[in-house]
Amino acid sequence: MKLVCSKSNLLSGVQIVSKAVPNKTTMSILECILIDASSGEIKLTANDMELGIETIIEGNIMEKGIIALDAKIFLEIVRKLPDNDIHIETDSNFKTTITCEKAKFNIIGKSGEDFSYLPQIEKSESLVISQFTLKEVVRQTIFSIADNDNNKLMTGELFDISGNKLKVVSLDGHRISIRNILLKNSYEDKKVVVPGKTLNEISKILPGDADRDVNIFFTPKHIVFEFDNTTVVSRLIEGQYFNIEQMLSSDYETKVRINKKEFLNCIDRATLLVKEGDKKPIIINITENSMELKINSIIGSMNEDIDIEKNGKDMMIGFNPKFLIDALRVIDDEEINIYLVNPKAPCFIRDAEEKYIYLILPVNFTTVN
Repeated sequence: MKLVCSKSNLLSGVQIVSKAVPNKTTMSILECILIDASSGEIKLTANDMELGIETIIEGNIMEKGIIALDAKIFLEIVRKLPDNDIHIETDSNFKTTITCEKAKFNIIGKSGEDFSYLPQIEKSESLVISQFTLKEVVRQTIFSIADNDNNKLMTGELFDISGNKLKVVSLDGHRISIRNILLKNSYEDKKVVVPGKTLNEISKILPGDADRDVNIFFTPKHIVFEFDNTTVVSRLIEGQYFNIEQMLSSDYETKVRINKKEFLNCIDRATLLVKEGDKKPIIINITENSMELKINSIIGSMNEDIDIEKNGKDMMIGFNPKFLIDALRVIDDEEINIYLVNPKAPCFIRDAEEKYIYLILPVNFTTVN
């Protein structure tokens, strides 16, 4: 194999597919990136058997061929080469020479024949969504997936398609994040659970252009994302997702309208007095047209008042401040509505059209005078 491509093209492609290289594996071939120049285009692929990424880069092929190179070493070499054309040449023993200007590396690759290619997916109708929308939806929900494998379904996000609506849901047992999106077209109803890792990696490599689309294909066990020159194939998480509808009450005793930035900044200040791992709740006391926020910790205490619009009863309720901060940071509205039932029931932050819904469970606290 003999090929030439610019450093910027090669580095971009290697960085994209590197997201699918496993950190630990017993199969050394999976620690490699496959360079496939056997069919007139330069295709880079990485695959950890759960997530596979393939991207096509521009360059010139002088001799067709295929090679698998150690991903970490290859990425570091490309990253540190001068900003010029990079020449890659391999021989029959998989010895690979990488040259750029006066720099020359020799490394030993592996046979491309041993590489685990992406599964062949039969593609039927694709769901079309803009890159910007998909990136935003992931940003606004991914923080509330569970970070351990105790319940596999909680480590993924539900994609619930119904006609021309897409609902994306994540939950971790303490909170639920929901985004409702209107699609350009209507589709047959479908529910799948996509691994959080897949969505995290896609959001990192998606350019996020509002004028360019992502095509999403589904099979019983896989989901495929296609955008620009990149294809991402991921296994789905199997199982029946939680019935969240029964958790979403529209009843409330108290409704608060508040400036989002002011509320977020106040909670952020309060957490200055909380050490990492210290589970101190922020106590919110809602009275007529005023919300008092209080926190007490070993370091000290803080309280602050915010002006609000209130309908309904006065209430005192405690929350994990991190859960409030996570939700508030991804809401773009200047003012938000918070709905509360009682100090033991979840609060809801949602807009009038329910484009977003954030449910957060309260925590118990003891009041200190």
